Amino acid sequence: MNKAQLVEAIADKLGGRQQAADAVDIVLDAIIRSVVSGERVSVTGFGSFEKVDRPARYARNPQTGERVRVKKTSVPRFRAGQGFKDLVAGTKKLPKNDVAVKKAPKGSLSGGTTAKKAATKKAAAKKATAKRTSAAKKTTGRGAAAKKSSAKKTTTKKATAKKAPAKKTTAKKAPAKRASSRATTAKKATSRRR
Repeated sequence: MNKAQLVEAIADKLGGRQQAADAVDIVLDAIIRSVVSGERVSVTGFGSFEKVDRPARYARNPQTGERVRVKKTSVPRFRAGQGFKDLVAGTKKLPKNDVAVKKAPKGSLSGGTTAKKAATKKAAAKKATAKRTSAAKKTTGRGAAAKKSSAKKTTTKKATAKKAPAKKTTAKKAPAKRASSRATTAKKATSRRR
């Protein structure tokens, strides 16, 4: 399905071909502008679009085999949502008279304020974990050293306990290779000729 076919598919539901074309253009423009600016666009039940940075790397020219430097770049990525995946895989049936993608949950269409709140919560959580790790690094003393040494002892005990049953099992020896026996007989034959 191309863009014109998509417009035709939704034209009867929106009341006209021009309105459908405008709607498709507006939706695609909004997605493209958001992804270019680095935002993630998530459509519940359908999937998410995001910008991914690829680092600089070396590649090979397939015709000459020459090593070529590829510059760093940014590319768009689409990841299908679980509902979309289930419909394509056939684990869920496509509804005949209903919309395939369910409506977004209440509160998620409030103009992006929930997304901003979620981003600030994530940032606060990252700061809190950074503080905890820096505090743990600063803590030095007998208590911390004793905890570390006892932790090492318990891990080594567990490791040796796991290794012990492996030693009890006996493995069958592999049969001798015929190639090596043939090589020795060939050596014997050449020494007899001399």
